[in-house]
Parts: sequence; structure tokens; C-alpha cells
Amino acid sequence: MKYSFAFLFFVFFNALLAQDVDDKMTNVKMWKILHEDIEDVQGQMGNWQFMMRERPVMIITDVGANRMRIMSPIVEQKELKDEHFKVMLEANFDRALDSKYALFNSIVWSVFTHPLEELTTDQFKDALEQVVKLSENFGGSYTSTDMVFGGN
Repeated sequence: MKYSFAFLFFVFFNALLAQDVDDKMTNVKMWKILHEDIEDVQGQMGNWQFMMRERPVMIITDVGANRMRIMSPIVEQKELKDEHFKVMLEANFDRALDSKYALFNSIVWSVFTHPLEELTTDQFKDALEQVVKLSENFGGSYTSTDMVFGGN
């Protein structure tokens, strides 16, 4: 009897481990999600571009570093006023949530970064929404969702 319990425990534990391995986000899994939900995805495995609600979106993955990035350009730095910088930094603290404002190559971006393998399908879909919404709300509410951290 105790051997059968140990065997069942071993089988159950290995099944849980196998499920965790299968649940890891990969470029192939990400590609499938994108092609189910987005029209006209361009690029190659681990480097995609597409339009989402009239916003350009790019996704880059680095499998070796276990990282991924979703980003959308918003505005050129030269078009910003001083108050934009202050509001963007404040928004990164309480309104931008998982997506953040960033400045790179003189362009303001909406960006989400995360470890690739640990990313779930739901997190990925939510991150896409947040990146696009943060881009859309630049100059207005500067929010990535309807929620504000801290409730204010």
C-alpha cells in the first residue's frame, strides 16, 4: 500500500512539473497568440510588428536572456513640453501600472518588459492592451488601464 501511494505521488508530481514546462511562454506560443488575435502581423520569430487600434506595436524577444519587450512609439522628444516629463514620471508610479513611459532614440515609447518564460498568456494579452492604452492616453489621463495604483 505505501508503495502505491509513493507511486501515485511520483506520477502526480511529475505531471505538475510537465505542466509547468508546457506553460512556459515561447516565441512559437507568442506567435500563435498574435496570429489568433491580431491581423497582419509582420516580422519573424521573436521580432514582430503590427497595428493595434491604429497604434504601431512591436514585440522583441531574447530567448537567451529570457526577456521580452512590447513597445509602441508615441511622440518625438522635440514635441514634448517640460510638463510632459513630470506627468509621465508620475504616471509611471501610479497610473501606468505594468506598461511604462520610456525615452529612447529621441522618441517617447509605451513599453512593457518581462521575463519571457514566466509570462502567461493572460499577462501577454493584458500587456498588449496596456501598452496600446498607455500610448492612446498620452497627453490625457496617462493611464494604461482603468485602475490607478493606490486607488487615487
